[in-house]
Amino acid sequence: MVDEKLVDLVTKSVISILQEQGADTGIRVGVSARHVHLSQEDLETLFGKGYELTPKKMLMGDQYAAEECVTLVSPSLRSIEGVRVLGPVRSHSQVEISRTDTFKLKVSPPVRPSGEIKGSAPMALVGPKGTVFLNEGCIIANRHIHMTPADAEQYGIKDNDLVDVEIQNAKPTRYYNVQVRVRADFNTEMHIDTDDANAAGIKTGDHVEILTK
Repeated sequence: MVDEKLVDLVTKSVISILQEQGADTGIRVGVSARHVHLSQEDLETLFGKGYELTPKKMLMGDQYAAEECVTLVSPSLRSIEGVRVLGPVRSHSQVEISRTDTFKLKVSPPVRPSGEIKGSAPMALVGPKGTVFLNEGCIIANRHIHMTPADAEQYGIKDNDLVDVEIQNAKPTRYYNVQVRVRADFNTEMHIDTDDANAAGIKTGDHVEILTK
């Protein structure tokens, strides 16, 4: 008679070994630390007239982590220094932080998809040349998966579908209603913040499985 517990343990061990070896057992994970997106107007206020961001590390498509950093200052005058700016510039500035960051900053941002900033929390940004106050724009980014059209077709997924995702490691975790964004210039990758990553014991480069549509 098959010992189901033993089979389950062996399966989890195999998945863990494959992940450690870098094998693709599902969707790759990218852990997003706190960061800022800037409009051109706000970039010039913070860094000077005509300023352009300096790419430090390419991400996906035309997106990159810039050399530039700013300081976040909340309405309660709590601050976090050295917050990375991501490029290229956007039409509106946006701040993405984790729930843990909210305790230090004493703010209550909503959990939102990137770009949905209406009615979100206020935040001040301080750069070497000036300061910008955002009446809204600070969010906690929702868990989401960037996906190529080819991979979306393979999974039977459309843009903005919601899926359940499972992490099989020493701290098995399941996330529900994870938003999928499909675009030709994306790499297929699930993005979570540092709180989610630490809670589930995962890091950038690990893999998760999509369970349901």
